[in-house]
Amino acid sequence: MTHLQALILALLQGATELFPVSSLGHAVVLPALLRWHYDLHAPGFLPFLVMLHLGTATALLAFFWRDWWVLGLGFLGIGSPEDVSRCRRSVGLIVLATLPAVVVGFVLEHRVRRLFGDPAVAAAFLVVNGILLLAAERLRGSARAPRGLETLTARDALIVGLWQCLAFIPGISRSGATMVGGLSRGVSHEGSAHFSFLIATPVIFGAGVLEVPKLLRAGAAAHGMWGIAVMAAVAAGVTAYASTWFLMRYFRAHERWALNPFAYYCVVVGLGSLALLLL
Repeated sequence: MTHLQALILALLQGATELFPVSSLGHAVVLPALLRWHYDLHAPGFLPFLVMLHLGTATALLAFFWRDWWVLGLGFLGIGSPEDVSRCRRSVGLIVLATLPAVVVGFVLEHRVRRLFGDPAVAAAFLVVNGILLLAAERLRGSARAPRGLETLTARDALIVGLWQCLAFIPGISRSGATMVGGLSRGVSHEGSAHFSFLIATPVIFGAGVLEVPKLLRAGAAAHGMWGIAVMAAVAAGVTAYASTWFLMRYFRAHERWALNPFAYYCVVVGLGSLALLLL
């Protein structure tokens, strides 16, 4: 992998991880379409992508640092009894929403690795991702006024966490799946996005803890992959911070139809990529 290829993947990761369009799907499909000659099944490639995710997670931590600071203080019992209770409840919801992905990831890791390198599969599931986003908007409709994030229950958090597990399939967006889960529980687009970004941080950091040692053991450092991965992680983090800034404002301003443009994008790109790959 060249430095230019790594930089392009990093910018793509930072822009698409938080947008509900599947960064993993793009990372699998784009190299195939551009005829990049490196092995997607190589031991160092998936850990390289995880390094990009670590850059994204760092950006999320930086953007929502006030949330994490308040939650941390409250969890440690610092503050008024009401604040401590509210913060510990919020931490519990984040943990509950994270657990399904941890369990499913541990059980299905090897199967996911085999599926992950197939560009045609990723392109097909980009279409599925778009259909999910459209369905979420249609089913939600105007049935009731959207709920705020503060009304989230343990049942809601668990359901959002189960939806997040769909993102193990290349082409299904993690942020999109969790937002669909939030919308299905009546939470607003902004609240669903906020919770999605919060629960992304421990999931992505956890994946990094598991995969970075594999990057080193794979001999990637000896072939220059480690230096490329660090450079790419920084680029992905900067892009992800800008993406988060934009999306939080976008979802606040477009409550009624916020997911539709991303859904149409996924369907068009998925079908177009699938046609090119099959031809």
